[in-house]
Amino acid sequence: MGKCMIIGCGGVASVAIHKCCQNSEVFEGIMIASRTKSKCDALKEKLQPTTKTVIETAQVNADNVDELIALINSYKPDVVLNLALPYQDLTIMDACLATKTHYVDTANYEPLDTAKFEYKWQWAYREKFEQAGITALLGSGFDPGVTGVFSAYAMKHEFDEINYIDILDCNGGDHGYPFATNFNPEINIREVSAKGSYIEDGKWVETEPMEIKRVYNFKGVGEKDMYLLHHEELESLALNIKGIKRIRFFMTFGQSYLTHLKCLENVGMTSIEPIMYEGKEIVPLQFLKAVLPDPASLGPRTVGKTNIGCIFRGKKDGKDKNYYLYNICDHQECYKEVGSQAISYTTGVPAMIGAMMIMTGTWKKAGVYNIEEFDPDQFMEALNKWGLPWEEDFDPTLVD
Repeated sequence: MGKCMIIGCGGVASVAIHKCCQNSEVFEGIMIASRTKSKCDALKEKLQPTTKTVIETAQVNADNVDELIALINSYKPDVVLNLALPYQDLTIMDACLATKTHYVDTANYEPLDTAKFEYKWQWAYREKFEQAGITALLGSGFDPGVTGVFSAYAMKHEFDEINYIDILDCNGGDHGYPFATNFNPEINIREVSAKGSYIEDGKWVETEPMEIKRVYNFKGVGEKDMYLLHHEELESLALNIKGIKRIRFFMTFGQSYLTHLKCLENVGMTSIEPIMYEGKEIVPLQFLKAVLPDPASLGPRTVGKTNIGCIFRGKKDGKDKNYYLYNICDHQECYKEVGSQAISYTTGVPAMIGAMMIMTGTWKKAGVYNIEEFDPDQFMEALNKWGLPWEEDFDPTLVD
């Protein structure tokens, strides 16, 4: 069918690359491009004997638009799948525009100097992508990503209007360390230590970090403490799903994680403000990232399951209706299949599916779109086929 250039070679990229190789009917060729070419080469060496997909590798600095343009022009992919850092979304979008290449990512842009992630920077590209006749698919991970597809599916098949959405992200995995983060520590800690927020009646309501806590009993995991966080898909779902009155995002955290995080915050280790140390400028959070376990190393030692999904409340044929769509994923099963834990797996699989939707022309609209703006049905089928089967509950326990 075509060729895909994958930028990035971390945990999520590794899963997406494994999945592209399993799906060689669609992904005839992939190029893995990253700052560290040796990581790309190691993955190619491991996977090439197992797949018909032709794998190429390249070194690229994703902060450099000209380098990206040159690489895209030399490989001529049908789609660029951005699995680099959120700070690099705009340079990669610029390169896709210059080369008229479709673009897919899993997380929205955030500037390096402020932990503020919102869509305005990428939405500003709408007209340019339309004029270039190419598609940018934003947020094709799990949350954002599958949560948006779930919302579009619920809207299409189960509701006339959806008034309330609660997105619940539960990681019941245990890696055995006193403190470690399941994905890039810098992004993870910035996210968690930022103020929380939710949307009510079309307006953002801000909360203190970890101020709102609920306890929920998750199928496959059990009872967990979860906390209200700001999350990017709230912004797009509030615009794109009909009838929304309130939308919230909750994530589970264990007490040990929160105690460590509070202590690190109190001593200034989570700060993104540079400080002088022995005549050299360092960012405390980046130094902390260097001393924490690499998220990629957690795979073999993580046991347990994740449960991520959306509880919808709304109206169908004039009657109130509740509906819960979710996926349960097992850390050990993921590790056996692709050598990564479930956090990377639940993002990497939808990244491959999003790229597939664009590459096969199943989703085709020039411009910049969030994932819930496309027809969800084939994506939902693909989730079942490629390792993230979903479950439904028509009488879920609600979150107050």
